[in-house]
Amino acid sequence: MPELLSTLATTFGYDRFRPLQREIIETSLAGRDVFALLPTGGGKSLCFQLPALVRPGLTVVVSPLIALMKDQVDQLQASGVAATFLNSTLTAAEARSRLAGLHRNEWRLLYVAPERLMLDNWQENLRAWNVACIAIDEAHCVSEWGHDFRPEYRQVAKLRDLLPDVPFMALTATATERVRADIITHLRLRDPEVFVASFNRPNLTYRITSKDQPIKQLIEFVRKREHESGIVYCASRAATERVAEALAGRGLPARAYHAGLEADERSRNQELFLRDEVKIICATIAFGMGINKPNVRWVVHHDLPKNIEGYYQETGRAGRDGLPGDCLLLFSTGDIAKQTHFLDEITDEHEQKVARAQLRQIVQYAEAPGCRRRDLLAYFGETFPLENCGACDNCLEPRATYDGTVSAQKFLSCVYRIRQASRFGVGLNHVVEVLSGAETEKIKRWAHDRLSTYGIGRDLPRSAWTAIGRELMRLGYLTVSEGEYATLEVTAEGMTALRTRQAVTLTKPLDLPKAKRVPVPRQGEIDCDEILFERLRTLRKRLADERKVPAYIVFGDATLRQMARLYPTNVDALHGISGMGEKKRAEFGDEFTRAISDYVANNSRMPFAS
Repeated sequence: MPELLSTLATTFGYDRFRPLQREIIETSLAGRDVFALLPTGGGKSLCFQLPALVRPGLTVVVSPLIALMKDQVDQLQASGVAATFLNSTLTAAEARSRLAGLHRNEWRLLYVAPERLMLDNWQENLRAWNVACIAIDEAHCVSEWGHDFRPEYRQVAKLRDLLPDVPFMALTATATERVRADIITHLRLRDPEVFVASFNRPNLTYRITSKDQPIKQLIEFVRKREHESGIVYCASRAATERVAEALAGRGLPARAYHAGLEADERSRNQELFLRDEVKIICATIAFGMGINKPNVRWVVHHDLPKNIEGYYQETGRAGRDGLPGDCLLLFSTGDIAKQTHFLDEITDEHEQKVARAQLRQIVQYAEAPGCRRRDLLAYFGETFPLENCGACDNCLEPRATYDGTVSAQKFLSCVYRIRQASRFGVGLNHVVEVLSGAETEKIKRWAHDRLSTYGIGRDLPRSAWTAIGRELMRLGYLTVSEGEYATLEVTAEGMTALRTRQAVTLTKPLDLPKAKRVPVPRQGEIDCDEILFERLRTLRKRLADERKVPAYIVFGDATLRQMARLYPTNVDALHGISGMGEKKRAEFGDEFTRAISDYVANNSRMPFAS
């Protein structure tokens, strides 16, 4: 169709299509349902934008992100395309004006959130607007196995009954084969033409390094790239603001971007980033940015992503213009512990199972010694033909290996002995506690302190045993059961290794940071048990809410951190803790020490120097 190339050139300014774009567009224009998987930066948007300009009627684009709607509509309108969006950021007058324009057939593309499509009055509107195509962007959101599952996306399938003759186009930048099948099923795509481009982003370099003084690491990284735009992904809203403030305080212009900001501030920060007035944006992992900025040169994950799909999509925001991009992940076992703790709070059993499996996969990816690119593509079912990509830390600086036969024998034997004695399996942490000779309530209750493997691993720190256990899983000697609880099982390969004492080569883990030995480090951070600290924060909030006062009125964070460092289990032990006056000790001491006692009964104390 010569009209396609003409419109591509006159409206979008390109003289050729990227891989698969033309085929996707022509299939959609023929009235077929389409499933398209193109990598971030692969030109997904054009696949529904260009057809909207060459066929009559309205193309409805379902998008989960307000920021992405505004960004794409701004870009389209700048190119002379009649596009608009309807979402909660508009005033009533603005919304009425755009609705009137839709009834007058003034728009070719309408961006809208999935939940809005299900409103009663919208069904009438959709029938009246001469809808020619429904494009579902970020279609992985329909699958609970995707990295950003949104239940409201499942409702989009109802449009099949409302508009039975309208073709669907589902698009995503990241989806495993399981997620692809989910998308096709849940959106009720009819005999769709499936297009899957390569996941490889050859212009990106992937690095993972141990997390030690992350602000200092981040500043060193950014200093070498002061004139380049970059994104820092953090696990929480508070972290985005803390990191942005730390960078700005050192003369590196940075802004926070997360769902909790006022809409005006979020929009302003986005605009400053898009216009390159601010080089660095610090965003939450949970809240997709949806910013189509082609000149992002680097992406740093300050915290561990929840899953590989999210990591892939977030790193993919670098180098969308095809020029080189650097991707750095700061990895720490502490982040694994934090995420595991949060997973414990998930009440839905199936949802928790999915989240645990995804966390294990991203941890295995981070700790694996092989080519990052090959492992990343393999996750999505694609084979990378080279052993060395020349653009990841493991290929550029291979990690050392060592004879881990004795350690492997100890670990596998411990897993086997526990199951043999108890007739049930246990999780990774419990195995490590048995090896380390811990004295937890569970170990005593289950008589695991009487096992021959109890305490045989005192020669190594717990972090080392945890890393060994995860590597034995990666190597196939251990597996995680699919039952209600994530328990370890020795595989057939593991039993063979155990019986024959075959040599096992292990890879030295990423150099993990040693615990800080200063009670109150210069930067104000107090090294403590982070999981206990979070539990004490939750207790503090409940007590503060009951009294209708701010949380700091009960205790400041420094006080909670000292408690999470020293583990006081009775009121007398609270003496000497900063911020612990007599009245507060009398009023709150019992509840806090009881919470700490409950915690240490089921968890090992972390060693901190005094």
